Amino acid sequence: MAIEHADVLRAAHLARLGLDEGEAAHYLDDLGRILEMVDQLQALDTDGVAPMAHPLDATQRLRADEVTETDQRDDFQRCAPAVENGLYLVPRVVE
Repeated sequence: MAIEHADVLRAAHLARLGLDEGEAAHYLDDLGRILEMVDQLQALDTDGVAPMAHPLDATQRLRADEVTETDQRDDFQRCAPAVENGLYLVPRVVE
């Protein structure tokens, strides 16, 4: 897939980037090389290759789901300006 100078300037405009002509030419070369690499990757045969979430066979260490703090809701709500049935009351902002 070929990319043209006008494509780079349009993408920069849409992204609200201020590029001058020299920068646009530099990005034109970079984006062209990136698109060539994407074309090479798309040409590969990936039939029979299982999708991976991560390239390494790693697992996330999880801690036990245990309560480690005491319930302090009553203490926090004691200093709140308005509370009802354990909930904080706030002024209405949407009519």
